[in-house]
Amino acid sequence: MRNRETHALKLPTVLLAATFGLAATVSAQQSNDAIPRTADGRPDLSGTWDNGAGIDFVRPKKDGDSICIFGCAGGGALPLNVPAPSTPQYRPEFAARVADLDKRQVAEDPVLRCVAPGVPRIGPPDKIVQRAGEAVFLYEDVSGSFFRIIPTDGRPHPTNNEPSFLGDAVGHWEGDTLVVETKNFNDQTWLTDNGAFHTADLRVVERLRRTTDTLEWVATAHDPAVLAQPWELAQRVARPTDIEIVESPPCIDRSLANMVDDSHHTNPR
Repeated sequence: MRNRETHALKLPTVLLAATFGLAATVSAQQSNDAIPRTADGRPDLSGTWDNGAGIDFVRPKKDGDSICIFGCAGGGALPLNVPAPSTPQYRPEFAARVADLDKRQVAEDPVLRCVAPGVPRIGPPDKIVQRAGEAVFLYEDVSGSFFRIIPTDGRPHPTNNEPSFLGDAVGHWEGDTLVVETKNFNDQTWLTDNGAFHTADLRVVERLRRTTDTLEWVATAHDPAVLAQPWELAQRVARPTDIEIVESPPCIDRSLANMVDDSHHTNPR
């Protein structure tokens, strides 16, 4: 009788677990089915995405008769969708160089010379145009408008291109995640706004995944010659927007002769 009672008590528990397991599986399946897909069955990443970059997406703060955007007294005015920035960890022998570049950022930041921000500093794309075999990433950035063409048809990295600011990218799919590997960079960009330089051996891996109504982007920078460990950026989450990107205004190289002080320039990336 005791065994029979024990079995009677366990049976509903097993059924309950099975029921919840089935429900979770069905829910996950329904979530996957809700993702827009292209004709070849891949998640459709196409669209214009509000990723939190640019002053259109910050939360300004009133400061007397002025509007404060960054560095406000008492905090505030943080980008809506941008997580707190993390910092690459450098090998000890390069710490002084990074600190010096950070101190002299206004004079040294390549972005203030109208140079492309580089990868991963440029962040997630503002617009994606996807078709079978490739995806095009479009950016409206501080120093201009930029694009990247990402082959996804299995081709290898090109071997005869000159190193560039945005490097050479190729992509492949891991399930529903688009993985983009970029290399063949020059060494004229920074990883962040604070003097985080890199070498020409930098390799960046980005992972993009679409849910029903968001685009998740994470990136990891590998540069063992100077970094103590690979640097993984905090995940960024973008949402669809019907506000189209426009051509960026002309970038004007800042005249250092007119520089008032060494105040740090911060980008909302």
